[in-house]
Amino acid sequence: MARKMHSSERTWLLRREGWPVNHKRVERIWREEGLKVPKKQPKRGRLWLNDGSCIRLRPERRDHVWSYDFVQCRTHDGRPVRLLTLMDEYTRECLSIDVGRRLNSEDVLCRLAELFVRCGVPDHIRSDNGPEYTATAVRRWLRRVGVNTLFIEPGSPWENGYIESFNGKLRDGC
Repeated sequence: MARKMHSSERTWLLRREGWPVNHKRVERIWREEGLKVPKKQPKRGRLWLNDGSCIRLRPERRDHVWSYDFVQCRTHDGRPVRLLTLMDEYTRECLSIDVGRRLNSEDVLCRLAELFVRCGVPDHIRSDNGPEYTATAVRRWLRRVGVNTLFIEPGSPWENGYIESFNGKLRDGC
């Protein structure tokens, strides 16, 4: 897979070939041609402190912490589509992606049950506070199978950074 090239690199290549351009002009031309200009990546803050204490639970091994989240998007005709993405935070492996017009807590339970049989039961599962994850049936079922739930603070998607990063790349790729 080819590495994404930033506008400064494209500008440097064009200048090397004798084109008198700056990075703003290169970005404008890319936009006019309908090409996607990569977003500038923000500086990432630490999830763990230097003294060994953690802001959030750090994955230590495979099947220690899983994350799941919904991605909302629209098809070419404007109709909504939901994707349920689930990943192992330690290996960064995507365990499943379910796609549907409507996905709810029953769909979450069905997918989790299938994954627990196929991959084993994780120690913890991290999610936001959406109704599909906080539903009584989901919490009760996870408690019964011995999985601890980790809910992130409302309005703090960086606390679920692995799955949010994966979802961003998934959106860019589709």
